[in-house]
Amino acid sequence: MKIHFISLGCDKNLTDSEKMLALLAGAGHVITDDPAEAECIIVNTCCFIGDAKEESIFTLLEAAEQKKTGKCRLLLAGGCLAQRYQEDFFEEIPEVDGILGTNSFDRILDLLAEAEEHPHTKILRPLTGHPNLTERLVTTGGHYAHLKIAEGCDKNCTYCVIPSVRGAYRSRPMEELLEEARALAEGGVRELILVAQETTLYGKDLYGEKRLPELLEALSEIPEIEWIRLQYCYPEEITPELIGAVRDLPKVCKYLDIPIQSGSDRILKRMGRRTDSAHIRAIVARLREEIPEIALRTTLISGFPGETPEDHQQTMQLVADLAFDRLGVFPYSREEETPAAQMEDQIEESVKQARADEIMALQEEIADEKAQELIGCELRVVVEGKVADEDAYVARSYMDAPDVDGYVFIQTDRDLMSGDFVDVVITDAEAYDLIGELTDEDEPAE
Repeated sequence: MKIHFISLGCDKNLTDSEKMLALLAGAGHVITDDPAEAECIIVNTCCFIGDAKEESIFTLLEAAEQKKTGKCRLLLAGGCLAQRYQEDFFEEIPEVDGILGTNSFDRILDLLAEAEEHPHTKILRPLTGHPNLTERLVTTGGHYAHLKIAEGCDKNCTYCVIPSVRGAYRSRPMEELLEEARALAEGGVRELILVAQETTLYGKDLYGEKRLPELLEALSEIPEIEWIRLQYCYPEEITPELIGAVRDLPKVCKYLDIPIQSGSDRILKRMGRRTDSAHIRAIVARLREEIPEIALRTTLISGFPGETPEDHQQTMQLVADLAFDRLGVFPYSREEETPAAQMEDQIEESVKQARADEIMALQEEIADEKAQELIGCELRVVVEGKVADEDAYVARSYMDAPDVDGYVFIQTDRDLMSGDFVDVVITDAEAYDLIGELTDEDEPAE
């Protein structure tokens, strides 16, 4: 069967999609990029915030049109949206023939067969454990891949639906992760990006203690891997051992993604976060003291219920003082069935957006200043691809995660390949992107 697969939402969802693609391809199905040619369309959905829900619903409705205009005869939905609204999913989107739970992606072949025989198949919904699948059909270009080290979350932040959709925090066994990482490396992956709803808690449920430093050390022993990147590190869970691992292991990028959400202690408490601004300041100071070259990314929420102008200014002050290297802001999304949705003093959308814009304007100034300081510096970068019709390539440094951070543009007439690691000297800079030239002595790594 010809299958068109659409993966929406986060990189954690993408890893599930890649494992489903491997199962489908392994069973002899043909994956096509053309929805008009597909006999089956599968959409792995997201529902983290309102915009993600709208995108998922729009994508499903758009795919449903292929039943009228194309060759599609089956439409399947997986992921968070299908999991969250399983009770009335078929009623709301009757074109869907089958739905798959968030932790049932290993049953995609069963669902496909059942949907052919019995349309409107019921959801498969176990939320215990994690499917033991390590084979992937990597869709990120081949030289980097995300490695999901845990599923679910126990934090229960008041704005978040993830615990109710994905279940409790469940670490994957280290042996399973190493098996998957080795297979990715053998397939050409050179950069592993460790993801989970919270990576810093890895191992606590399985081994009785946090084991992320040990996992980083074990992954570093895979010869083909050049870079290991950490995302989603909650500040209150960052330990001296983890700092030491990031500092001392050469393959671990000096880069941490630390979502802080707000600079106001009052709002952090209303969010159900387990930290405060003093601790955030302390952990950032310690990271920069022990790892001077570290690049720090964070995420904020603007306009949380009850956020006053004073709370917003406290966040602005924290951003100014800590000068994160990378920063993103989401206007608060009121998600049903979360405690925050029931809170009084909901903020108008225009105010949420205005506050987000103000934070990003401040961050652009910080980012521009940091970028200018890099002119004349030498950086190791990984090539992402060639700029069309130009003697230039797009690359990333250790400071830049795919899709969310900036790029380094290399001006050269030398032939480079995606996945090459090369050294460049930075010659110019904008707020979020750098321009560089290859060092004279540099040759692409094998």
